[in-house]
Amino acid sequence: MTPLVAAAVLLAAVTHACWNAIAHHITDKLVGFTLISGGGTMIGLLLAPFVPIPDAGAWPYLILSAILHVAYYALLMRSFKLGDFGQAYPIARGTAPLVVTVLAALFAGEVPDAWQAAGVAVSCAGLTGLALWGIRGSGRRPDWAAIGAALATGVSIAGYTVVDGLGVRASGSSMGYIAWLMVMEGIAVPVYAAYRWRGELVPRLRPFALVGLLGAALSVSAYGLVLWAQTRADLAPISALRESSIIVGAAIGAIFFKERFGAPRLVAAGLMVAGIGLMLHAG
Repeated sequence: MTPLVAAAVLLAAVTHACWNAIAHHITDKLVGFTLISGGGTMIGLLLAPFVPIPDAGAWPYLILSAILHVAYYALLMRSFKLGDFGQAYPIARGTAPLVVTVLAALFAGEVPDAWQAAGVAVSCAGLTGLALWGIRGSGRRPDWAAIGAALATGVSIAGYTVVDGLGVRASGSSMGYIAWLMVMEGIAVPVYAAYRWRGELVPRLRPFALVGLLGAALSVSAYGLVLWAQTRADLAPISALRESSIIVGAAIGAIFFKERFGAPRLVAAGLMVAGIGLMLHAG
């Protein structure tokens, strides 16, 4: 992994945490995700005429990824509805690196070496610390429904990460792949919202339109950077580095949502950084 690729993924991590914070901030989760996913579709439609059409081999991956992204949106909405941002975000994002490592070994032939395996183990220890402190810091008994939704979200993230890693490599154009992925994945939530709020869609969306569309732009930028990076490095290290967004998310939760951070989260964040360092050393 070159410094340029690492920098791109770190930037993606920051922008990803920011759009998730925007989604959490909008009280009605369906409103937030309608604006973010629908805005992503509009951005994809604007990009599509100016970028190459993905090669034929990429389209099965695009279709499967769009389905997995719809599941991801539904599960993430559920996670944010049931749990605190500082709890749901670390669990959802933190589940992915370990699952990606296994799936990448099975389907992409990317078997981790000792450094990568150690990085996964250390990172998972840090992520577990963040998640457990989020549960403890909430002052409530663990909400197992919220935790389950966040874990399922993490599995869906791992699924589309590997699918898109293979798809973008077969596409011939990372920009073409991201444009058509945004078009295909983003339409389901707005269609559902339009059906549910027949005649009331625009009035419901209008108060949050600007912040929601900002979230859409951040979302497309974040994932576009990750897809570009996946054409230049193994999937597992990119997934682990991308999940440094968890540290940003924990800080956002503490600063903007008044959720506790505390010394244990600092330790957990340090473990996450150490795990990322081990994975980068492997590259």
